[in-house]
Amino acid sequence: MEDSLITVDIYNKQIGTASKGEIHEKGILHRAFSVFIYSGNKMLLQRRAYDKYHSGGLWANACCSHPRDGEDTMSAAKRRLKEEVGLEAHIKEVFAFIYYYKFAKGMYEYEYDHVFMGEYPHEEGEEPETDVRRLSPNPAEIEELEWIEFEELEKQLIADPGKFAPWFLISAPKVLKTIRDF
Repeated sequence: MEDSLITVDIYNKQIGTASKGEIHEKGILHRAFSVFIYSGNKMLLQRRAYDKYHSGGLWANACCSHPRDGEDTMSAAKRRLKEEVGLEAHIKEVFAFIYYYKFAKGMYEYEYDHVFMGEYPHEEGEEPETDVRRLSPNPAEIEELEWIEFEELEKQLIADPGKFAPWFLISAPKVLKTIRDF
């Protein structure tokens, strides 16, 4: 938790920096990103490592993190996608939102979250399920990776929201709509 993260105002203007620990202990608004990867009608999900400092064992998008001070958000998103999932992909920012969540252990998430999405790069005719074996998830970040059909994900978001990270519950429906509107 040593990284110096970017603190922002509600308009995403940088107002300072703080340590990752301080940001999450005090609930300071900071810049973050979430990366969604899809292929056809499926989305790549990660189950967060069980020993993560929050949301361990919950399902979320392919990767999420924070840009470091002096690092632009797109570069940070591409860097972390490679570090967490072992994947290089063309991504683009599709929207941003602010959310606040208090975890039971006195830890907070208060993020200005930039949402990126991209299509999974694979060979013509290759199924994404087999492609997961080509990925190299970082075990400190990810317990497991799974492809899920959009329709099944929609059902699970309604039937079992407690299995998903809080930011994912907000952003996934918007990402699904964006993909379908293409």
